[in-house]
Amino acid sequence: MSSQPLNPRRLKRGSYRPKDETLALLKVSGNPINGLGETTPRRPSPFFWHPPDQHPYGELQIAARQNMSKCPGYAAAFAAARSYPELIPVTEARNEAPAEQLAAEATAFALAHGADGVGMVPMDPLYVFEGYTIDEPWVIMLALAHNYERLKQVPSDETNGAGVADVGETYGHGTQASYALANWIRSQGYSAQPYPGPTASALLLIPPAIDSGLGELGKHGSIISRQFGSGVRLAGVTTDMPLVATAPDRFGGDEFCKTCQVCTRACPPGAIAEHKQMVRGVERWYVDFDKCIPYFAEAAGCAICIADCPWTRPDVRPKLLATMARRLAEMPPVG
Repeated sequence: MSSQPLNPRRLKRGSYRPKDETLALLKVSGNPINGLGETTPRRPSPFFWHPPDQHPYGELQIAARQNMSKCPGYAAAFAAARSYPELIPVTEARNEAPAEQLAAEATAFALAHGADGVGMVPMDPLYVFEGYTIDEPWVIMLALAHNYERLKQVPSDETNGAGVADVGETYGHGTQASYALANWIRSQGYSAQPYPGPTASALLLIPPAIDSGLGELGKHGSIISRQFGSGVRLAGVTTDMPLVATAPDRFGGDEFCKTCQVCTRACPPGAIAEHKQMVRGVERWYVDFDKCIPYFAEAAGCAICIADCPWTRPDVRPKLLATMARRLAEMPPVG
């Protein structure tokens, strides 16, 4: 299994040094803001992709967007991601079908309107960013799959924008799918609010995606899906429609990451740690913000770690699933 970069323009691990002007925009360390080293669970703080006035990195976010805008196809690719459809009023007549039926109908609608995977989980206060509120008791998570052949061309530049264009288009699919589902739920007489990326709002996306069975957390800090590997983006919809929770899916992604070094070696700034760390009271994989974000800003986006992840490769993923299924079967039960 090769760990060689798929894009010849990439830097080798450890060879990247941020420009002085970029470091000047990294005004304070982001790791304490993210809760690195904290032993008590708490809600997450607003971070890099929240509105620029909600964190210390507004100028750095703007610089990143400016660099990305130089890539061919950037504007068109991200247009759909930032073109939010209108939300319809909640219909007065309510669909009183059982929760099992409503959950099945919502799943079928989402899959027919742009989503590639659907999970459902009760709301947890820890899913909500500090300074925000969400009143709905349920979260529906949507998975949106990347085009692997385009994704693996990251990072993008002024001559080849295929990678960043695929990221933008995938986020666009999330915007359209989440708004479509929210409007369908509203047409059934229930409240619903969409939460697509890349711009962040009230809802933290990865934890409910994991809890609802869309994947496991990878060493690169992103979700690994059984169906799509790391080549997936997320969107959410919160609602008061009665639903049925879907179960977490343990297929070996986390176990595999404990020994795999592909993303660690592929990361030009060396931001991916080899071991789990304590973050807001949970021992988990964590990516060093202060190393990752300057490179992300200067490289017009990144996504190297998810593109190079062995789970993302369509020809490798089935073999990994079979191998990890055997290993998990031989391990003692958790807990």
